[in-house]
Amino acid sequence: MMPIKNTQSFSALARSGIALLAISAIATLSACSVLSDARSTVGGWFGTNKPEPAALGPNVVRVPVRQAWTAKIGTVDFGLTPAVEAGNRLLLASDDGSVFALDGATGQQIWRASAGSRLSAGVGSNGVLAVVVTRDNDVVAFENGRERWREKVGAQVFTAPLVAGGRVFVMAGDRSITAFDAESGRQIWTRQGKGEPLVLQHPGVLLAVRNTLVAGLSGRLTGIDPGNGSIRWEAPIASPRGTNDVERLVDLVGRTSRLGDTICTRAFQAAIGCVDADNGERLWTKPSNGFSGIDGDTERLYGSEANGIVEAWNRTDGKTAWSVDRLKYRRLTAPLVLGRSIVMGDDSGNVFFLSREDGSDVNRLATDGSAITANPVEVGNTLVVVTRKGGVYGFVPE
Repeated sequence: MMPIKNTQSFSALARSGIALLAISAIATLSACSVLSDARSTVGGWFGTNKPEPAALGPNVVRVPVRQAWTAKIGTVDFGLTPAVEAGNRLLLASDDGSVFALDGATGQQIWRASAGSRLSAGVGSNGVLAVVVTRDNDVVAFENGRERWREKVGAQVFTAPLVAGGRVFVMAGDRSITAFDAESGRQIWTRQGKGEPLVLQHPGVLLAVRNTLVAGLSGRLTGIDPGNGSIRWEAPIASPRGTNDVERLVDLVGRTSRLGDTICTRAFQAAIGCVDADNGERLWTKPSNGFSGIDGDTERLYGSEANGIVEAWNRTDGKTAWSVDRLKYRRLTAPLVLGRSIVMGDDSGNVFFLSREDGSDVNRLATDGSAITANPVEVGNTLVVVTRKGGVYGFVPE
């Protein structure tokens, strides 16, 4: 189907200060439209006169970090999230459908496989299966580099599958959820979404908390019975507001911060908040205009606003603990809490280490100059970042 330009949405974006690369009507999304990945479009959020980021200045090194290894895979688009398995194994995927297992300590390739076509989401894993989703809506499961099974879903997928409890859960862009048997690929149940008029092409929220499947459905964190797909509870993080579909878009975005049964998450361009996943009680929410996920520790949550201002919030009530604007107008990944630091990447291939205490600089690393496309992950004692050009970098704080 040829892309259909939605002129009403474009004008609404201009009024709200957000620009869009493309809006398409896609049959496989049940006539929903797709807003391109927020990080890839944020360059247009400020119009043709987008402010330039400030010069970075000299690197301040308070936490020494050494580069332990590098590896090369194919081009990696936004949304192809790496998975970390027990035993320091790292699972990665590239746009062309290649799936890789690397040793997180050395970067050495353990196995490589192909899904046979370009990917839209991945990788999910339980330590045995590695699961990705193609742009043809095929859910493909691999075991030790060999294809185990392949099944279809009815809509495009942008969130990595969740493999847990002997099942594979797949959340599509229309917020339908399908459960497959991990052993055979047999479909167990499917829960249809509510047919939102506009969906965000960005990894959403899908995780297991004890015996509950927790998913981000529009602006709600939702607890689901993994056995049959029935809703156990719903906790709104943000409610749709505004006069057009773009302004009303409040999808929850990954990553999330989990501490016990408490899950803290972000609603796109609207709010952050925390929920008790045991009973679905919303603990607090507060306005926050960001597009990337958050991470946290026992005391604070960390994230960035759409304009690149980095913030820390008290975990108990969401009050601002500190805020820094040195990275303003940079396109930042979600943070990773790592030791005494938080780590974020930008669209120029920089990797920033900021103090958890006050947001001050503690180190800065360079990669290949292309955007850091996936949220940084920790594999054992190694920090791993992935660039759009397919560079995979393993760094070890000392």
